[in-house]
Amino acid sequence: MATPIKVPETDITLYTSGTPNGQKLSITLEELGIKYNVKNIEISKNVQKEDWFLKINRNFFRYNFNARMILIQAFAPANGRIPALIDRTPRPDGKGQEKRVFEGGAMQLYLVQKYDPNQKISYPFDTDKYWEMVEWLVWQQSGIGPMQGQANHFYRYAPEKIKYGIDRYQNETKRLYQVLEDRLEHQATKNRTAANTRASDAGCAELVNRSTVDAETQGPWLVGDKMTVADIACFSWVNWAEWAGIDVSRFSRMKNWVDRINRRPAVRSGLDVPEPFEMKRKMQTKEGEKEYQRMHSEWVMEGQREQEEKNK
Repeated sequence: MATPIKVPETDITLYTSGTPNGQKLSITLEELGIKYNVKNIEISKNVQKEDWFLKINRNFFRYNFNARMILIQAFAPANGRIPALIDRTPRPDGKGQEKRVFEGGAMQLYLVQKYDPNQKISYPFDTDKYWEMVEWLVWQQSGIGPMQGQANHFYRYAPEKIKYGIDRYQNETKRLYQVLEDRLEHQATKNRTAANTRASDAGCAELVNRSTVDAETQGPWLVGDKMTVADIACFSWVNWAEWAGIDVSRFSRMKNWVDRINRRPAVRSGLDVPEPFEMKRKMQTKEGEKEYQRMHSEWVMEGQREQEEKNK
């Protein structure tokens, strides 16, 4: 067995809130087991729009035209969304840095490339499984995240209940859940690809018995024989399914996958960053559900009104 590569002591600050997009980063950091600090961005108070945060949540460009000895520095427009991070971990040559990274998928890829040399939750760069992992990571950002986010809005926050909007986004979210269900079933039964090459298997190839495959530390996983950042990214949204008004009981493979991920100690820790994860507890009673919905609806709609004014 190869000797594990030592990971340097990290100096990372995560700017986040207790949302699906925020939780996928805190879970990633907890699974990596690296040191990080947390700054709670209170999106209910529009902290993500404050200038100090906008300076983190955008790229910094420096152009040096040597021939003319001209230095131009500029900031790209800021998106004003969580999560974001600053990495001040010294470089291998000992030099300091202040690397800003935003957008959840980019942040996850950055963290595993820099701080997962032993591939705890990733695969070696440029391998087939690495690119499969990236495919599912991007799939989440372009599919489940936007669609379920809209389902949340029309089902929970919109001041008037528009059946078309609710049905449109709940149905699209269910379609995407079925894609996950089919993928996990495929992984469990080790099908082959259209090119007749072996697809990523879940656990050992022989483990096709559901009770064995579904053991907590085994598959099926979205890619290969372990949980990766792709699983974390998708899980972070599916774990909020009931908030979008969606019952996951019909997706048996996916539900089992969610339950297994929820049992992992690092995941439980990550869900409680930057504050305890209250949604599921609140959803146990009608009163709690209404309270949680009212609390979130107020700031969501206030933010929308402010944005409408800016866009006039």
